[in-house]
Amino acid sequence: MTTKLAQRGNVLLAGPARRVGIVYRFLRRWPVMSGGVVLLLAAVAIFAPLISPHNPVEHDLKKRNMPPAWVEGGSATYVLGTDTLGRDLLSRLIYGARVSMTVAVIALSSGVVVGTTLGMLAGYYGRFVDELVTRTVDVWLGIPFILVALVISLAMGASLLTIAVLLALISWSPFVRQVRGLVLSLRTREYVLSAKVSGASTVRIFLVHLLPGVSNIVIVIASFRVASLILAEALLSFLGAGIPPPTPSWGNMIADGREYLRDAWWIAVFPGVCIVLTTSAFAFLGDWIRDFTDPRLRQAG
Repeated sequence: MTTKLAQRGNVLLAGPARRVGIVYRFLRRWPVMSGGVVLLLAAVAIFAPLISPHNPVEHDLKKRNMPPAWVEGGSATYVLGTDTLGRDLLSRLIYGARVSMTVAVIALSSGVVVGTTLGMLAGYYGRFVDELVTRTVDVWLGIPFILVALVISLAMGASLLTIAVLLALISWSPFVRQVRGLVLSLRTREYVLSAKVSGASTVRIFLVHLLPGVSNIVIVIASFRVASLILAEALLSFLGAGIPPPTPSWGNMIADGREYLRDAWWIAVFPGVCIVLTTSAFAFLGDWIRDFTDPRLRQAG
């Protein structure tokens, strides 16, 4: 009798334990958390005018420095509080996500095209072309980007277009070396050599035979670069050379609240949390894409 009761207890315990194990394996295999944050960020950026509770640039000095709703003195009308000019912090965070994603997408798109093209040219032709592209990347990486960006931004005037162009200038170089190294291997494959012999044009070889072979590494690098571009935009805005006010940006929101950390900590803390969550989500997503597209790592897992 005791043995039967023990067996029944083990069966009852095995059910929840098995479900927990299934959930754990699912979360380990798929990027649920990081993917969810990225999708949420994209949705917020796209539908910002629909979900924003207030106008992000409309101010009311009578409501300045209001704390979040769960803090004494807060109001449910302003869930995350207000800033030093009485502007709704939640609305500014939502529109700040749109600014960050817009700048990152514009800069990354141009970086992917330029970097992938130069890397394929260097790896396919080799010799002089390879030497020229490689040395250009080496020189480019030695330029102090922040100082150059500050000078250009102050000289030309800070704007969304200026920041997008500046970030595009640093987004292409990581693609060149990785794509070049992969193309050096792909160009000796039989299908590429057969295409050459059959008289296929260089453009066709690039688009049909080489580009699919480097697409995985390009996607992985791009997912990592999004995080660094968002961080770079926030840094430039924090230094006063990024998105000009009153346009909300996570970087200039932190800059606005850095002098009020003692009395109004929420002004700088919430934008900082958004930056950390976003960059971490893209970094984890890029790490998962790298593991998922690598057959050796998939087999090891």
